[in-house]
This record gives sequence, C-alpha cells and structure tokens, in this order.
Amino acid sequence: MEKAVKQQRTQLRPHSHLFTRGLVAILALTTPVFAVLYWLTIPDGAWPLVLGLHLAVVIATVLAVLAFFSTTIQFIPDGVRERGFFGRTIDVRHGMVGAALLIDLYESSTLDTQPQFFITGKDGRVLIRMRGQFWALEDMERVAEELDVPITRRPESVTLTELRRTSPELLYWFERFPRFGR
Repeated sequence: MEKAVKQQRTQLRPHSHLFTRGLVAILALTTPVFAVLYWLTIPDGAWPLVLGLHLAVVIATVLAVLAFFSTTIQFIPDGVRERGFFGRTIDVRHGMVGAALLIDLYESSTLDTQPQFFITGKDGRVLIRMRGQFWALEDMERVAEELDVPITRRPESVTLTELRRTSPELLYWFERFPRFGR
C-alpha cells in the first residue's frame, strides 16, 4: 500500500524537518538580541529603529519560508521540473540527460557522508543537483527512474576537496574555491 502511494506522488519536497530547524534557529538567534536592543533603546526613544530592523528580519524570514515551501521537483509528462529555492525553474526532458551520478560526500571534518545526486546533460553540464541534506535518497532514485537513466554510483566516498579536484564541473561556483566551500 505504501509503495502504491509513493508511486502516485508527482511532486517531491525537501526534508520537512529543515523548516522546523530553521525557524527554531532564527528565533533562538534573534529573540535575545532584539529583547536586549528593545530594553536598551526604549528609554532613549530609539526603539523605532530597532522595530524597523526587527520587521526587516521578520519579512526576510517570511520570504525564506515561502521559498522553502515552493522548492519542489515535479514529474511532468516528458521529464522532470525543478523549482529551486530562489524560484528558478528548470525543465529536464528525457532526451537532455547524459548521466545520473550518485556520490557519497564526506561532511566537513567528520566521517559522516551525505549523498549528492547529479543529473548532467549530454554536454556534461549539471542540470539538477540534489543534496542529501535536503532530499531523501529515495527521492533521488525516483528522479533517475522518472528520467529513465541508470545511476552511476561512485564506489568510494569522497571529500569536497577531492571532488573539487576531480570533478569541479559538478559543484556550484562557490564550492570550486577552497575558501568559500566547506
């Protein structure tokens, strides 16, 4: 029964626990800071500036929440549509796919790994990247199944430095530079 329900899903979403963690982190960081700022500025009358800053943080948080909930991977009749965190939409049609690569990438300074799934075009350019921090392994496999492309699994886990050296084209621009990546 559960498998039948999974097969009927036409839209994938990132891990839902990330939303809760993000909100808790924002509240934990901003509540004490703004409480102190209000406490310090109310007697002097400078509190409207703090209120404006506080409203800006709340608006940024609401925008981030909306972006999180709009991030999806949808199955369309002739392929897959990814709507990214910043609203960018990419349609990947069956004939565009060159390869599907699954790599276990070590997390910074630990022995833990996270899967990284790359769908590349025939020209080797990354079309879709699904990181294990955000997407379930089953979702990655479902995307490959939907695109009807076999997954090439790298036999050994790698570090970001090694991936940067061997396959920099798979990484985001900022991950290609040692100072900006993890």
